[in-house]
Amino acid sequence: MSLTNHTPEHQVQQLFNQIAPQYDRMNSLISLGTHHHWRHQVMTSMTIHPGDFALDVCCGTGDWTLALAQAVGPAGQVVGLDFSDQMLALADRKVRTAGFANRITLKQGDAMQLPYPDNAFNVVTIGFGLRNVPDANQVLSELTRVVKPGGQVVCLETSQPTNPVIHAGWQLYFGQLVPLMGRVVVHQYRAYNYLQRSTHQFVDVQTLAAMFHTAGLVHVHYQSFNFGAAAVHFGTKPYQ
Repeated sequence: MSLTNHTPEHQVQQLFNQIAPQYDRMNSLISLGTHHHWRHQVMTSMTIHPGDFALDVCCGTGDWTLALAQAVGPAGQVVGLDFSDQMLALADRKVRTAGFANRITLKQGDAMQLPYPDNAFNVVTIGFGLRNVPDANQVLSELTRVVKPGGQVVCLETSQPTNPVIHAGWQLYFGQLVPLMGRVVVHQYRAYNYLQRSTHQFVDVQTLAAMFHTAGLVHVHYQSFNFGAAAVHFGTKPYQ
């Protein structure tokens, strides 16, 4: 398990640009559609209110960004940030189709150095992006920096099942079947082989919870999905 991603950042960016057109389709296939349920469960557990200012880091094609915009309502604002221009182009199409262009701003940027001042957002989210950044601790530090005191940082990410039997099946699925799906369905074996490796190498729920504490967050807790194949972590920035 690793806190850092050793694949060069420009290669990861290129990879996500390549898979952007089929990203949503493959996510639904790989998770058997359950990632929609995970996100819905997370939204019902988050502390977010109408009128809030939210930031969705590594927003990809914008599904969570849209859910946040629905939650903050017409009086709120959401920023979706990603380093892939192709992902953002797809997110922009979804935003316009949903009629949320007046409450969502999409920005190309680096999760390692967020282009926002301290204490700017009521809530900050990152979905399935933390395992692909150069340094997960640095990104968590940045998420904590830009959220307001009393605001929440929320991370939805793949995880490591703890049950030995479930873990063996999980390893087979992600290690063998996911890259095969990438090759057969979208002709992107290399990309999905990288994604399965980043999944295998990422930390377990307890380690990520400890990283939340190290970043300065309190009231840290988490919920696992699909026998531990994914998990959501919550943390709150303390008042000074």
